[in-house]
Amino acid sequence: MTHTPENRAHSGPLQGLRVLELGQLVAGPTAGQMLAYFGADVVKVEPPGKGDPLRTWRVLDDTGESYWWHSIARNKRSLALDLGSAQGQHIACKLMQQCDVVVENFRVGKMESWGLGPEKFTTIAPELIYARVSGYGQTGPYKDRLGFASACEGVAGFRYVNGHAGETPVRPNLSLGDTLAGMHAFIGVLLALQARDKLNAGGQVVDVSIVESVFNIMEGVYPEYAGAGVKREPSGSTITGIVPTNTYRCADGRFVVIGGNGDSIFKRLMELAGREDLANDERLASNPGRVKHERLIDKAIQDWASSHDAAHLLELLAKAEVPSGAINSIADIANDPHFIQRDVFETIEVRGQARSIPSIHPKLSKTGGETRAGGPALGEHTHAVLEEWLGVDADTLKQWHLSGAIQ
Repeated sequence: MTHTPENRAHSGPLQGLRVLELGQLVAGPTAGQMLAYFGADVVKVEPPGKGDPLRTWRVLDDTGESYWWHSIARNKRSLALDLGSAQGQHIACKLMQQCDVVVENFRVGKMESWGLGPEKFTTIAPELIYARVSGYGQTGPYKDRLGFASACEGVAGFRYVNGHAGETPVRPNLSLGDTLAGMHAFIGVLLALQARDKLNAGGQVVDVSIVESVFNIMEGVYPEYAGAGVKREPSGSTITGIVPTNTYRCADGRFVVIGGNGDSIFKRLMELAGREDLANDERLASNPGRVKHERLIDKAIQDWASSHDAAHLLELLAKAEVPSGAINSIADIANDPHFIQRDVFETIEVRGQARSIPSIHPKLSKTGGETRAGGPALGEHTHAVLEEWLGVDADTLKQWHLSGAIQ
């Protein structure tokens, strides 16, 4: 099912697609963000009153609204609907029958408790793609546990391999698990749409868990354990079994990452560092030998790096074709000419004020996405969506307002 967007300048490969986003905070809304960026008409359902808690999370502007909000809620329309009321559930059911995709990230069983689980729509909306994001998935012994990214990253093994051996595991200062789950939900929705529209598969449920989304980036950790009984341990700023690849402090106190683990690259790196003895050492000619002598190699690189400022060191490494990069803060990134030329940032106007937000990857040469608007005001599009999707009249809207079902 596709629709022509009424009175909206949508563009992109997903234009005409209707998406109802249920849930809040990060995981589900990340999927909605990506669908909206590439042209889908995404209607975000929010509870009347305060709306999505992310509206007031972290750093706030002078109106008390989150800067993050205008990134994750870009291009979406806001419908304030009380899903806890019978009237609100009735309206949601009607809306779900009028869209292509539903994205929800409530606790397992919550949608069913409202009479809005996927089984309800197998006959009344058989083409509906129903994407569900939860901590541990819709099945399994842990399905009823609260699934915050912080816990799920640990359960999935990601936190175990971070940090230094014998110390408290480290987390990146991000909601990484939520974002990964949102991206997997986006991929799942696209696959389900392809199956529906090209293979006549009809609608289906896309079951995404934060745990499995994180586990999906764990590379060879499980195959190595299953095949050889090797349990990968935390390795500080290095990566187990690949040498050299580490982070080194420079003379000016900044850090750079150097990945010299290819055989020919290692030789060039050692020659650049003035260590021809190591460049020509037969013991270090291939990775297995370098792994055995990791400390020797790392000390040589660190001694060399500490005699140069970071910028100069990176110039030398680039000329020698040795993979390397700075450890950038967001302040560094915001002023980096490469990021700027690649249009990694976008400036939009939000109620008369300029807001700079990141653009969305990937870039498509012909049908790329765009940010058409920042995050909407709570309930800004309630009437418009109900009129367009359901064809309700003014008297019905008034009745629903009086009942408290909509705002």
